[in-house]
Amino acid sequence: MPLELLPATVSEHAAGVGFTRVLVYLADLQRDVLRLLTGEGLDAGGSTRGESAELKVEGSTAGRAYQYGEILSVEAADPTERHWWVPLLDGTERLGVLRVTTTTIEVDARTREDMTLLAALVALIVHSKEKSSDAMARLTRIRPLDIAAEMQWNLMPPRSYADGRVVISAAMEPAYAISGDAYDYATAGPVVHLSLFDAMGHDTAAGLTANLAVAACRNSRREGTGLVETGERIEQALIDQYGGERYATGILASLDTLTGQLTWINHGHHPPLLMRGGRWRSHLACPPAHPMGTDLGVPAVPCREQLEPGDRIVLYTDGITEARDAGGREFGLERFTDFLDRHHADGLPVPETLRRLIHAVLDHHGGHLQDDATVLFCEWLGPRAAPSDEAAALAGLPPDEPVRPQQIV
Repeated sequence: MPLELLPATVSEHAAGVGFTRVLVYLADLQRDVLRLLTGEGLDAGGSTRGESAELKVEGSTAGRAYQYGEILSVEAADPTERHWWVPLLDGTERLGVLRVTTTTIEVDARTREDMTLLAALVALIVHSKEKSSDAMARLTRIRPLDIAAEMQWNLMPPRSYADGRVVISAAMEPAYAISGDAYDYATAGPVVHLSLFDAMGHDTAAGLTANLAVAACRNSRREGTGLVETGERIEQALIDQYGGERYATGILASLDTLTGQLTWINHGHHPPLLMRGGRWRSHLACPPAHPMGTDLGVPAVPCREQLEPGDRIVLYTDGITEARDAGGREFGLERFTDFLDRHHADGLPVPETLRRLIHAVLDHHGGHLQDDATVLFCEWLGPRAAPSDEAAALAGLPPDEPVRPQQIV
């Protein structure tokens, strides 16, 4: 089924459980607006049958459902109907929302479950089209990407991931002009790999450097090499290609989810932050090796930290803390960590916290960053709890209560 047929097909099958109409809204690249998937060329311009083609995430019921991962309802124009906004999640990756219309003003648990299951299926279908549909790419972009950003977004793994052992989320700006920053993560048995790169420059060449660094990192770890050798292989790939004229700083890390031991190597980058008990605790100090690609001969030293369940590790690039306002004042580490602390206390889902963080950085810089700003966030949930128990804990539910997918965000 091509993506263009999805809206009509969803509505056709949803009618079988009493949903009179279903609309699909997808979030744009910066997660600022939700755009209607029309099926008619997939153009979000104008409106369809009187429906809004674009909704703001901030200040709308649809946006609140998207932000908090909850099913919310609003009155319909027809007093005999009700609209329900349902989060559209591929696992924990937020894709948008469904608007489900029912002729029942109040719905029972079975109907809410039907909404949730429908949203989960639609999310799987949408995700399967992401890499092959140019029409979908046009729909979810407010303006054109530059070439470097096109490379970076196609390189990155999903911005959110959870599997009962860890919760990972990432954000990158400027979304339409990102160049030298890149993040990556992957799992191998009980081990979770994390990496963050900041290539020199702010152009297409920086994007090529970051792409090469990520590819070399993935190739190395998939062959089972350790962090030190992985860093050496990235360095050699950059030297072979650029002869020492291009380099990247970065953090290479691995987390043993059975024990909570974090191991990392710092290649000339800002040290990771550790948050414990919902508060920023400390930098994770480690003797830095040289940036990858410079061949300066500074040895890479693996450093280790024993995490506690619930600890959060934050990797970031300098564009986060060094963004300056019109008066030349930096956003700064203190403002950065205070933001994370406050929004953790508010109980926001991690992806929503990072979305708001990026907007705070953009606002501080007048909406136009001069450097790439990337943050990668990983929470270790603990060593022994069954996935269902951990999922329940994430959702704020007792371990024996069923957890619906939209709650685990």
